[in-house]
Amino acid sequence: MDIKLEKVDDYCWRIPKTGSMRVPGIIFSDESLNKDLQRDESLVQVANVATLPGIVKYSLAMPDIHWGYGFPIGGVAAFDMEEGIVSPGGVGYDINCGCRLMTTSLEADQIKPMMKEIISALFKNIPTGVGSRGAVSLSKADEAAVATEGAAWVVKKGFGRKEDLERIEDHGTMEGADPGVLSERAIQRGLDQLGTLGSGNHFLEVQVVDQIYDEHLAREFNISQGRVTILIHSGSRGFGHQICDDFLKLMAREVSAQGFDLPDRQLACAYLKSELGRRYLAAMACAANYAWANRQILMHLAETTLLSTLSLSPSELGMQLLYDVCHNIAKKEHHEIDGRQVMLCVHRKGATRSLPPGHPKVPEVYRHAGQPVLIPGDMGTHSYVLAGTEGALQKSFGSSCHGAGRVLSRHQAVKKAKGRAINRELEDKGIFVQSRGKRTLKEEIPEAYKDVSRVVEVVHKAGLARKVARLSPLGVIKG
Repeated sequence: MDIKLEKVDDYCWRIPKTGSMRVPGIIFSDESLNKDLQRDESLVQVANVATLPGIVKYSLAMPDIHWGYGFPIGGVAAFDMEEGIVSPGGVGYDINCGCRLMTTSLEADQIKPMMKEIISALFKNIPTGVGSRGAVSLSKADEAAVATEGAAWVVKKGFGRKEDLERIEDHGTMEGADPGVLSERAIQRGLDQLGTLGSGNHFLEVQVVDQIYDEHLAREFNISQGRVTILIHSGSRGFGHQICDDFLKLMAREVSAQGFDLPDRQLACAYLKSELGRRYLAAMACAANYAWANRQILMHLAETTLLSTLSLSPSELGMQLLYDVCHNIAKKEHHEIDGRQVMLCVHRKGATRSLPPGHPKVPEVYRHAGQPVLIPGDMGTHSYVLAGTEGALQKSFGSSCHGAGRVLSRHQAVKKAKGRAINRELEDKGIFVQSRGKRTLKEEIPEAYKDVSRVVEVVHKAGLARKVARLSPLGVIKG
């Protein structure tokens, strides 16, 4: 399919409605980032999503768009609850993959001489890599409780503080979870992975705030120039992966009975009001809750490691959760369409919710500032904190980008990194890295990603979120 983009403005582009598309496509990008769109079939995927039943207004893509399973990564689409569908490909295999940012009272200059020791201690104490066993071993009853209660369950077990829940999207618990719909394989995979970081692009990063763009919002978010922050990027691990796989297979078998044609079998889906659609949403909520519980434990492990390694008291460390956002999810939300409030199922795959000041879904502590939006870089690049805006509600169903977005496949990245010592390259830049294997570092080289500062600038200029601060890496652990 030959996709032609029509320019709407400097930061917005349209795919006209043609063929079986029910709505147009909208891409948030700029002339520079548009060059990367020729590398893969992600624009075709945007057009394919626009053919799905019940889609509302448009098929969207954020500036970090790249090819994914069914939906592009960076894709957003909202569906009518009566006539629309839910698609696991619109959520992703790593259900509720997301980011959690913590602020501290530490000045970067205090800890730079000890960064190697700090990273080694974090790597030792936080399980990483494929197949790693978690900090918490669960019984099946415990796992069902985690799947239902999310972060609240692990807080009750002593991992973190009750006030943390006020700074997590949906308070760390997604409603509608039903462990009864899960396969035995999914249950087994979740028993020993809670409290693990995972592999691939998942990481824990020690950072320094190196630039403030909005002094007022930075104060509201407890962000100060030169202070140390900790960013965690992880998800629902093998538990969520298996849930996605299970339901993709179920939905693929039912495609022919649904009464419409799919342009891509990876878009396997079910009507939202169908029994299969409801079962998927209940299973997806289980994985979302598992992911929030997982990141809650990882935060606790990071805090206890820093306290021990630096010989500090909790008050001296001053670690506080800023916010936790999810990237891969489908949510029932109210949005204004043609002047009236309607309930929609909003798919965000590699996209972050971005809600404005005053929105009832923004935690009370940030209600007057807007929801924090966390955009991670990767290893050698900056990460960003932004704040949600009214523009996102008007243009993107309250959504923003979730990261930089890949421009090289993992295979291409490994090939490009052949013969290079990536950890040495990063250490020469003052960034200490430890990983379970050398291949992971090669897969995640900075050149494998778009320029995150460009991506964030598009989001800012398009009015989808407002820049607050930039964070620079000091040390990273990866699987």
